[in-house]
Amino acid sequence: MKRIFTNAVIIPMTEDMEMIQQGALGIEGDRIIYLGDLPDVEELDTYDEVINCEGKAILPGLINTHCHAAMTLLRGYADDLPLQRWLEEEMWPMEGRFTKVQVGAGTALSVVEMIRSGTTCFLDMYDHMDTVGEIVSQSGIRASLCRGVIGFGDDEIRKNKFQEATQFATEWNGAANGRITTMLAPHAPYTCSPEFISKFVEKAAELELPIHTHMSETAKEVEQNVQQYGLRPVEHLRRLGFFDIPSLVAHSVHVNDEEIDILAAHHVKIAHNPGSNLKLGSGIAPISSMLTRGIRPGLATDGAASNNNLDMLQEIQLAALIHKGFLQDPEAVPAPIALKMGTIYGAESLFLDHQIGSLEVSKKADFVTIDLTSAHMQPLHDVVSHIVYSAQSSDVQDMYVDGNPIMVDRQILTLDEEKIIAESQIAFQAIAQ
Repeated sequence: MKRIFTNAVIIPMTEDMEMIQQGALGIEGDRIIYLGDLPDVEELDTYDEVINCEGKAILPGLINTHCHAAMTLLRGYADDLPLQRWLEEEMWPMEGRFTKVQVGAGTALSVVEMIRSGTTCFLDMYDHMDTVGEIVSQSGIRASLCRGVIGFGDDEIRKNKFQEATQFATEWNGAANGRITTMLAPHAPYTCSPEFISKFVEKAAELELPIHTHMSETAKEVEQNVQQYGLRPVEHLRRLGFFDIPSLVAHSVHVNDEEIDILAAHHVKIAHNPGSNLKLGSGIAPISSMLTRGIRPGLATDGAASNNNLDMLQEIQLAALIHKGFLQDPEAVPAPIALKMGTIYGAESLFLDHQIGSLEVSKKADFVTIDLTSAHMQPLHDVVSHIVYSAQSSDVQDMYVDGNPIMVDRQILTLDEEKIIAESQIAFQAIAQ
């Protein structure tokens, strides 16, 4: 089916960032086939459907580069605690009660929230990943999925987790008509031994898959790594060959200039989680220094238990604001860069920029529309500025992924939102003490 979306402000998120006023976006199947000024009547007649988007902006779907979707079930549980205490005393005991019922309910709730706030693609690192894959398939959105593996327990437990992670990554890569891709994901250097991480590195290289982990999220984590292994996490992972294959690390809050140079030299991708890092008191990642050295960080929400939402527009705004204030430099992260971090840089972080992240002919038709007519978006003289600093998730009106309508006029078409909300409450009550 051929559709064309007309009379919109189009923000392609290409290198030149040149907007098209009163533009049109044409799609056929899962691809973009036209991008430019409004075609003449004869050309419009070749489309099966002409959709008037006057008063809206069209931009690439937002990309969440690090999430634990099922943890939405723990939103608001054990707030205002430092990371290690929050994890070890509160999160891990609760997550230990999760079955595929809780994972399914929490993930479905997350996907509804992400659709409503404009996220067309997300990375998920968790357990019971077959269940997550099934929900992604049903929802119609795109995801990079990995079975996160904490290396605690005896050799048999670790062996089983490793086999489960590699089997999932192999079986689900390319599923849902290519909307699902996979990575391998040892949880972190402080939860996985060097030998265990090396196994993941070797297997990822063998399967030609990217690898993902948490790294340098807190100062305590860095100190612990030095005490255990005599190295800070960046050098520790470098020596394990982690950066010799396509790699994505979440957080990178506590990295120094030398470490940023190492990450840049190895083309390591960064998932910047400003909201989660602020809420957990972990610190503020040196994003401006990374950008200066050529790193193009993606943005992420982390799990909703440490955020407490999955609103990528909010993360884009935070990324544009907190570095200005922290560095006392209003040019630290300009609005166009923040928006790129939520779109094309995110696609690069997930190694999907050949398909998504910008609006270009032949790329996948993954995009959203944003209402520009509300009072908080007026007067309309700088659309990018308004999207970064003023837009709210409720401004997202429509979503298409692979050319398929996922949400139209704020109505989700692929999931039963009311049922999912009810089931999430039931699933939480089943494990609550």
